[in-house]
Amino acid sequence: MFALQKVAATALIALSALPALTAAAPVEGAQIEARANTGQATYFYPGLGACGKNNGNGDLITAVSKLLYDTYPGHTANPNNNPVCGRRIKANYAGKSVTVTVVDRCEACAFNDLDLSPTAFQALAPLAQGRLSGVTWDWV
Repeated sequence: MFALQKVAATALIALSALPALTAAAPVEGAQIEARANTGQATYFYPGLGACGKNNGNGDLITAVSKLLYDTYPGHTANPNNNPVCGRRIKANYAGKSVTVTVVDRCEACAFNDLDLSPTAFQALAPLAQGRLSGVTWDWV
Protein backbone atom coordinates (compact mmCIF):
# COMPACT_ATOMS: atom_id res chain seq x y z
CA MET A 1 0.00 0.00 0.00
CA PHE A 2 2.80 2.41 0.97
CA ALA A 3 4.57 1.68 -2.35
CA LEU A 4 1.39 2.51 -4.28
CA GLN A 5 1.05 5.86 -2.47
CA LYS A 6 4.71 6.64 -3.21
CA VAL A 7 4.24 5.88 -6.94
CA ALA A 8 1.07 7.99 -7.06
CA ALA A 9 2.81 10.91 -5.33
CA THR A 10 5.77 10.70 -7.73
CA ALA A 11 3.43 10.63 -10.74
CA LEU A 12 1.52 13.65 -9.41
CA ILE A 13 4.73 15.63 -8.96
CA ALA A 14 5.90 14.70 -12.48
CA LEU A 15 2.57 15.70 -14.03
CA SER A 16 2.47 19.02 -12.20
CA ALA A 17 5.90 19.89 -13.63
CA LEU A 18 4.83 19.09 -17.20
CA PRO A 19 3.35 22.54 -18.08
CA ALA A 20 6.61 24.21 -17.04
CA LEU A 21 8.53 21.93 -19.36
CA THR A 22 6.29 22.53 -22.38
CA ALA A 23 5.73 26.29 -22.12
CA ALA A 24 7.98 28.27 -24.44
CA ALA A 25 8.77 31.94 -24.32
CA PRO A 26 7.30 34.00 -27.17
CA VAL A 27 9.66 34.79 -30.03
CA GLU A 28 10.17 38.42 -30.95
CA GLY A 29 9.38 39.28 -34.59
CA ALA A 30 12.96 40.39 -35.22
CA GLN A 31 14.21 36.97 -34.14
CA ILE A 32 12.20 35.16 -36.80
CA GLU A 33 14.34 34.66 -39.87
CA ALA A 34 12.67 34.76 -43.28
CA ARG A 35 12.95 31.46 -45.11
CA ALA A 36 14.33 32.00 -48.58
CA ASN A 37 13.42 29.59 -51.35
CA THR A 38 16.06 28.60 -53.89
CA GLY A 39 15.42 27.50 -57.44
CA GLN A 40 15.99 28.36 -61.06
CA ALA A 41 14.58 31.27 -63.01
CA THR A 42 13.62 31.27 -66.67
CA TYR A 43 11.55 33.69 -68.72
CA PHE A 44 8.41 33.41 -70.82
CA TYR A 45 6.34 35.66 -73.04
CA PRO A 46 3.12 36.19 -71.10
CA GLY A 47 -0.45 36.47 -72.29
CA LEU A 48 -3.55 35.21 -70.52
CA GLY A 49 -2.32 33.64 -67.27
CA ALA A 50 -3.80 31.02 -64.97
CA CYS A 51 -4.96 33.83 -62.68
CA GLY A 52 -7.29 35.02 -65.46
CA LYS A 53 -5.56 38.26 -66.45
CA ASN A 54 -3.68 39.33 -69.58
CA ASN A 55 -0.09 40.44 -69.05
CA GLY A 56 2.69 41.70 -71.28
CA ASN A 57 6.45 41.39 -71.63
CA GLY A 58 7.04 44.65 -69.78
CA ASP A 59 5.08 43.68 -66.67
CA LEU A 60 7.00 42.66 -63.55
CA ILE A 61 5.31 39.30 -63.18
CA THR A 62 6.06 35.64 -62.60
CA ALA A 63 4.59 32.19 -62.96
CA VAL A 64 5.18 29.81 -60.06
CA SER A 65 5.44 26.06 -60.47
CA LYS A 66 2.24 24.09 -60.90
CA LEU A 67 3.33 22.14 -57.81
CA LEU A 68 3.28 25.31 -55.70
CA TYR A 69 0.26 26.80 -57.47
CA ASP A 70 -1.90 23.69 -57.10
CA THR A 71 -1.06 23.14 -53.42
CA TYR A 72 -1.15 26.75 -52.24
CA PRO A 73 -3.38 27.05 -49.14
CA GLY A 74 -6.93 27.95 -50.14
CA HIS A 75 -6.63 26.87 -53.79
CA THR A 76 -9.83 25.79 -55.50
CA ALA A 77 -10.77 24.02 -58.71
CA ASN A 78 -10.98 27.44 -60.41
CA PRO A 79 -7.37 28.58 -61.00
CA ASN A 80 -8.52 32.20 -61.39
CA ASN A 81 -9.48 32.23 -57.71
CA ASN A 82 -6.21 30.84 -56.35
CA PRO A 83 -5.04 32.94 -53.37
CA VAL A 84 -1.47 32.84 -54.72
CA CYS A 85 -2.62 35.11 -57.56
CA GLY A 86 -1.49 38.64 -56.84
CA ARG A 87 1.03 37.60 -54.18
CA ARG A 88 4.35 39.39 -54.52
CA ILE A 89 7.76 37.76 -54.58
CA LYS A 90 11.20 39.34 -54.27
CA ALA A 91 13.72 37.36 -56.35
CA ASN A 92 17.49 37.74 -55.91
CA TYR A 93 20.37 36.72 -58.15
CA ALA A 94 24.03 37.79 -58.27
CA GLY A 95 23.48 40.86 -56.10
CA LYS A 96 20.43 42.06 -58.05
CA SER A 97 16.77 41.80 -57.10
CA VAL A 98 13.32 42.31 -58.58
CA THR A 99 9.86 42.25 -57.03
CA VAL A 100 7.24 40.49 -59.14
CA THR A 101 3.56 39.57 -58.90
CA VAL A 102 2.29 36.00 -59.33
CA VAL A 103 -0.06 35.81 -62.34
CA ASP A 104 0.45 32.34 -63.81
CA ARG A 105 1.50 28.74 -63.23
CA CYS A 106 4.49 27.06 -64.87
CA GLU A 107 3.98 23.49 -66.05
CA ALA A 108 7.68 22.62 -66.46
CA CYS A 109 9.04 24.33 -63.33
CA ALA A 110 10.32 22.52 -60.25
CA PHE A 111 8.65 23.49 -56.96
CA ASN A 112 10.80 26.59 -56.16
CA ASP A 113 11.46 27.73 -59.74
CA LEU A 114 10.18 31.02 -61.15
CA ASP A 115 9.23 31.75 -64.75
CA LEU A 116 9.62 35.51 -65.12
CA SER A 117 8.47 38.02 -67.70
CA PRO A 118 11.31 39.22 -69.96
CA THR A 119 11.51 42.57 -68.14
CA ALA A 120 11.65 40.90 -64.72
CA PHE A 121 14.31 38.44 -65.92
CA GLN A 122 16.42 41.30 -67.33
CA ALA A 123 16.42 42.94 -63.90
CA LEU A 124 18.49 39.94 -62.79
CA ALA A 125 20.49 39.00 -65.92
CA PRO A 126 20.51 39.33 -69.73
CA LEU A 127 17.90 37.28 -71.59
CA ALA A 128 20.75 35.49 -73.39
CA GLN A 129 21.49 33.60 -70.16
CA GLY A 130 18.11 31.92 -70.49
CA ARG A 131 18.22 30.02 -67.19
CA LEU A 132 19.55 31.23 -63.85
CA SER A 133 20.50 28.69 -61.18
CA GLY A 134 20.64 29.62 -57.50
CA VAL A 135 17.92 32.28 -57.55
CA THR A 136 16.64 32.93 -54.05
CA TRP A 137 13.19 34.33 -53.41
CA ASP A 138 10.69 35.00 -50.69
CA TRP A 139 7.16 36.32 -50.33
CA VAL A 140 6.86 40.06 -49.63
